Order: sequence, then C-alpha cells, then structure tokens
Amino acid sequence: MNRLVSSMLIMSGLILSPAIVHAEDNQALIMQARSAAPAMVSADATVMYQGKVLAEGSNGWTCMPETMPGDNSPICNDAVWMAMLTAVGSKGPFEAKQMGFSYMLGGDGGVSNSDPYHSDPMSAEDFIKEGPHLMVIAPKASLAGMSTDPNSGGPYVMWKDTPYAHIMIPVGERD
Repeated sequence: MNRLVSSMLIMSGLILSPAIVHAEDNQALIMQARSAAPAMVSADATVMYQGKVLAEGSNGWTCMPETMPGDNSPICNDAVWMAMLTAVGSKGPFEAKQMGFSYMLGGDGGVSNSDPYHSDPMSAEDFIKEGPHLMVIAPKASLAGMSTDPNSGGPYVMWKDTPYAHIMIPVGERD
C-alpha cells in the first residue's frame, strides 16, 4: 500500500492491521523476486528474503528479491547456485561438480569482476554492473580459455581465480 493511502487511512481514524501491511510487503517482495527469471522458472520457485521463506515452491528453484542486502537486484537460482551463494556468504569452500544456473533478468548492482570480497567494489578497477544476464557455474576445468573481459562482446568468466568462478552470459544491454 503506498504511503499516501496509508496516511489517509490513519488520519481518517482507520488503523491498518500490521498483518495486512506485512502480507502486502511480502507480496511485493515475492513479485520482485520472481521478476528475475522467466515465469516458467519463477512461478513455481521458492521465494526467500533474508533467510525467511515467503512462498514455498515445487520446482527446485529459489528466487530472492535481492542478491546482497539492499542491492535491489532480484535473482533466481537452482540448487547448485544456492550452494555457491551460501559458500560465498560464509567465505567457505565450494567446488562446482556439475553445472548450475542462475537468472538475473533485471541486471545487478555491480561487483568487482575478480574479487567477490572487494572492500569497495564500486571503486574496483574491474567493476562491472551487468544488465540482464544468466549465470552458469561449471566445473573449473571447463572455464579454461574463456575470456574474463566483460567488454569482450559475449560470455565471460567472473571471479576466475576463486572457488566461485562462473560464466556470465549477458542477454541485454547494460545501463
């Protein structure tokens, strides 16, 4: 519910139930999360926000309304990608033993192309803010010979020298 309507209802003596506002907030988060991938993936995906399940899914995919806290970059991941993101979040080990897929059709907030833990990624020499894209995790050996240059005109490897190396596949223009 927008702020003007909320203010008008409160000023007129009607009090909104916190459960109703919370449900509307959750619905907005669910819609944002599901915008990251085509409906054939996202419609039956589990939706999570800050570790809480907002909608149970049935297809093995997980969508979130943000990739990193506050970045407003929705993402949908298969189980392999969720395992990788958990490892990145804990700075833990990860090894891709099979392919994994992720959608970010709304683009991302930008990161260092080489260092997932860069202290100031917006100032990184290799900062990249990608438009709509897909991401693929694959066993490290399959990344050999691929470009790491996001300006090479096609797919490229991000975070190459880390356990979290993955292929970025742009599918739209950058902002």
